Amino acid sequence: MKLYIRQKIFSWADRFTVKDSVGSDKYFIEGELFSWGKKLHITDIRGNEVAFIQQKVFSLLPKFFVFVDGRQVAEIVKEFTFFRPRYSIEGLGWEISGSFMAHDYEITQHGLPIVTIHKEWMTWGDCYELDISEGKDEIIALAVVLAIDCVMDAAAAGASTGSNGS
Repeated sequence: MKLYIRQKIFSWADRFTVKDSVGSDKYFIEGELFSWGKKLHITDIRGNEVAFIQQKVFSLLPKFFVFVDGRQVAEIVKEFTFFRPRYSIEGLGWEISGSFMAHDYEITQHGLPIVTIHKEWMTWGDCYELDISEGKDEIIALAVVLAIDCVMDAAAAGASTGSNGS
């Protein structure tokens, strides 16, 4: 099954919609504007919260927690590397590989695909296609992908502020 995320380019708080393959709204994502660390709420079309993503505020490397039904199901961590960014998903037994700089990567479990992520270029705002394997929990897959995007944003923000020294 495919889901599509189009993030609004001009938004004070993270707020965007996840659509299904026919273009209907499926989930709504909303960030908290004034909070310590980044927080994202994922709700279904009826307004029920189905997942929550929270940044660990005081951490050397960017780290985000994924909660579903009030319990932590995963932890997304940017690993310390010198050349290519690498991320890990703890708690699910999932692995990530691909080109993070091009936003073209895959999450697998025991070598079998869970979700493939592809960013569409030349669009107004960021647009991602998530291809979730049949029989997999789409809410957990969606939340993990959003948490990875948060980690990448936090790492990029940290790199840009760290390289500004005069």
